[in-house]
Amino acid sequence: MRIVLADDHHLVRAGIRGLLEDMSGINVVAETGDGREALELIETHRPDVALLDITMPGMNGLEIAGRATKASPATRVVILSMHADEIYVAQALRAGVAGYLLKDAAAAELELALTAVRRGETYLSPEISKRVIDGYLRADTAEIDPLGGLTARQREILQLIAEGNSNKQIAGRLEVSVKTVETHRAQIMDRLEIRDLPGLVRFAIRSGLISPES
Repeated sequence: MRIVLADDHHLVRAGIRGLLEDMSGINVVAETGDGREALELIETHRPDVALLDITMPGMNGLEIAGRATKASPATRVVILSMHADEIYVAQALRAGVAGYLLKDAAAAELELALTAVRRGETYLSPEISKRVIDGYLRADTAEIDPLGGLTARQREILQLIAEGNSNKQIAGRLEVSVKTVETHRAQIMDRLEIRDLPGLVRFAIRSGLISPES
């Protein structure tokens, strides 16, 4: 099984890689701590599994999961996260992830999850109970996916804004004009009915685009 590993905490990533390398039949073909680079690595290596943290700079794991289906249709995404919150799990399921594993899980559970994914199954940590999952999927779409009214590019720009990037910096990273970024920014504020930068940052935290520590 060929794996791309992405987690922005170097020591955590090293620990996960060590666990994976101890497993039979596992090959970590690439790793990174940056979200945008993770998507590029998936496109380049087309791994069997992309093992992704949620909160990463540039692009979060949930956004990558949604785009990976186009970048590498055969790649199955497994989220490895500290977040068991409703909003994260629901968005992951809607993005079509093959697994959602909590970081406090035992090492044996990681191998169990990968084995299930290899068989074509979906794996969820036992801590995420069936009752709670059923509640996520029955909930109103606006409650589960507050980002649903934004396009993929707008979600990407919103994350970059919330991370403290200027319009010029965002334009450089995305290789678009500053005017294009300004237009997207205005549309984002209009759709979310948010009129200032602190409001955008608070929304990005609530919706899971960035962590409060960011």
